Amino acid sequence: QVQLVESGGGLVQVGGSLRLSCVASGRTFSRLAMGWFRQAPGKEREFVASISWSGSTSDYADSMKDRFTCSRDNAKNTVYLQMLSLKPEDTAVYYCAATPRIYGSSRSANYDYWGQGTQVTVSS
Repeated sequence: QVQLVESGGGLVQVGGSLRLSCVASGRTFSRLAMGWFRQAPGKEREFVASISWSGSTSDYADSMKDRFTCSRDNAKNTVYLQMLSLKPEDTAVYYCAATPRIYGSSRSANYDYWGQGTQVTVSS
């Protein structure tokens, strides 16, 4: 089993920045690809970013790749999501997810483990 705990969410103003963290335990972190997803009220869960085992390969949703950056520190069992120039439409619960695949995926069904989520609210 893998346990994932997100942190770093909060309330920010338009144009602000946040860095989300997700700490994994229970399995060798360097053998897990990681993903970030978000879900806003009344909307479907959507893909944000993913990163491979080593961190050498990452992927982003087209609408977010210019503002968001995903990274990982395998020594700390942690994956990060740096979010810049936040907009009200970024308001959502953000989830991290893990899969034993070498590369991450934009599809929720390809992940085996999920965190509890952290709330990000961007005020206008």
